[in-house]
Amino acid sequence: MTQKILTDAHLATMTDPSGRDRVRAGALAIDGGRIAWVGATADISHDYQSWPSENLGGRLVTPGLIDCHTHIVFGGHRAREFEMRLEGASYEDIARSGGGILSTVAATRAASKEQLLAEALVRVDALIGEGVTTIEIKSGYGLTIADELKMLRVARRIADVRPIRVRTSYLGAHAVAPEYSGRPAAYLGEVCLPGLRAAFEVGLVDAVDGFCEGIAFSPEEIEQVFLAARDLGLPLKLHAEQLSDLGGAVLAARFGALSADHLEHLGKDGVNAMAKAGTFAVLLPGAFYTLRETRVPPLDLLRAKRVPIAIATDCNPGSSPLASLLLAMNMGCTLFRLTPSEALTGVTRNAARALGLDDVGRIAPGMIADLAIWDVEEPAELSYTIGFNRLHKRIFGGRS
Repeated sequence: MTQKILTDAHLATMTDPSGRDRVRAGALAIDGGRIAWVGATADISHDYQSWPSENLGGRLVTPGLIDCHTHIVFGGHRAREFEMRLEGASYEDIARSGGGILSTVAATRAASKEQLLAEALVRVDALIGEGVTTIEIKSGYGLTIADELKMLRVARRIADVRPIRVRTSYLGAHAVAPEYSGRPAAYLGEVCLPGLRAAFEVGLVDAVDGFCEGIAFSPEEIEQVFLAARDLGLPLKLHAEQLSDLGGAVLAARFGALSADHLEHLGKDGVNAMAKAGTFAVLLPGAFYTLRETRVPPLDLLRAKRVPIAIATDCNPGSSPLASLLLAMNMGCTLFRLTPSEALTGVTRNAARALGLDDVGRIAPGMIADLAIWDVEEPAELSYTIGFNRLHKRIFGGRS
């Protein structure tokens, strides 16, 4: 098994919820893909002194970054819709006219698994190049049982051909399939719920998600999906309060969901429910930016109620064509007024917890040795710079 010592490192361990815990002139021992010891370089035990070592010259070391909300497997693009929004059309206008998600559905259905994989890997490679070691990938652009399974199989395949951890979310309740237009109950009963059971039976699902919004599904419809997921023992997530407040966050909290995501229109009831349930808030500044939204998530209230906050790219072809988690961190700070410590916590410790993971996202004994080593002096530089990728090296499962 691989054994090594990294010395003379500035460790941002992320073991404290504040994200401000640091070990300067620190060291860590890696044994068999996991972290065996963390401390000051001067305190390295005799047990580790014979191991191969690498002096990092004071470089910053963080946990490997985690992108906890992506739609990274999809066909086609929606550049024309980008133009339409700049010409005055709203996101809702485009969706109701047959564009939006449904245009990506057509392209995804038409694409082979090989095509989808090749296109997704371009985006995945960009994330890997920024120190990302774990990504969540949703289905939701197939909207038939066969095409949802196709997307999930491609997502699983990514972890076979790239050194990255993948968590999948079944998002059959993303939109009503075009052939079921105006018949959401029939779509849920004939496609979404049977598709969930089919995906679960072949081991393709780690969590279940839905889109609770006026252009998608009502809270009552999402509740049907949540009940089915609960029967299968699957954790829950929810796109909630992006364009309006339908009470999706309250519903997610009532079911003990891992996270509620977007949340620009989140109200006090939703914040209180999330705080009580321990449901994480996943903020997606790329979508806010792309759609030129003006209403920001209620950061002060989330902080006051101690709702943990994560950040993700929301990488998708329509509302967030973003494949840079470092840029998402900067956007979270500049657009939402997160602090750099909150941003880094949001893509490490809190992002892991928003996926239900407890062995990544922190630098501590027993954790998987997923690490990012940076040519920077202070963690704030990761959120401060725009378009600068200062990654020196990425370590995945103890291996460079």
